[in-house]
Amino acid sequence: MLSYLAAALPEDTSAAARLLALQCALRMNTHMRVHLSKGVLRSLRLDTAESPWHELEHARWLRTAPGGAANEIIAELLDLTLLGQAPARPDRRRSADWALRAGSSSAVRAIGPLRQLASVYLAAHADPESGTGLGDLGQMARACGIQPAELASTLDQLARTGLLESWQACPDSGDLRWTLARGTGIRVDDHGR
Repeated sequence: MLSYLAAALPEDTSAAARLLALQCALRMNTHMRVHLSKGVLRSLRLDTAESPWHELEHARWLRTAPGGAANEIIAELLDLTLLGQAPARPDRRRSADWALRAGSSSAVRAIGPLRQLASVYLAAHADPESGTGLGDLGQMARACGIQPAELASTLDQLARTGLLESWQACPDSGDLRWTLARGTGIRVDDHGR
């Protein structure tokens, strides 16, 4: 879903809007509607931010709907190709909960939505047994909505907070290698694909 959203959303979509889009896409029903609780938004630290919703509405990716309960926001997703991208709803719901946990450790939430999104990306693309990952630097940058040159500082911040044990980028090949830290923040052992 992260790769799909990297292609479907405009390049300048913020990390906060991408986090929100990820949760919406994974939690939508068969009618492309999502009921997102304020608790989920609080976990992402997006409960007071209206700009991610406005960004996604401006991109014509979703439309908020009136009539939600006081503790939820209802939205209708407008990207019909999502129905073909998404696995069965129970699998998507499990993935949404997993992504919420992967991006909601107190250490990563404190450093913002970009780091939350990056931690979800790294955990989703890491081997669940070893916590190691190998990917394309440009692909991760697109999924996070930043330039590849900006990714180094984000990865350094994740390493300083103890969420990443190590990372290395090869500028010639564009390969990115990383190892997630065990026992803190990103939980590799409950990773579900």
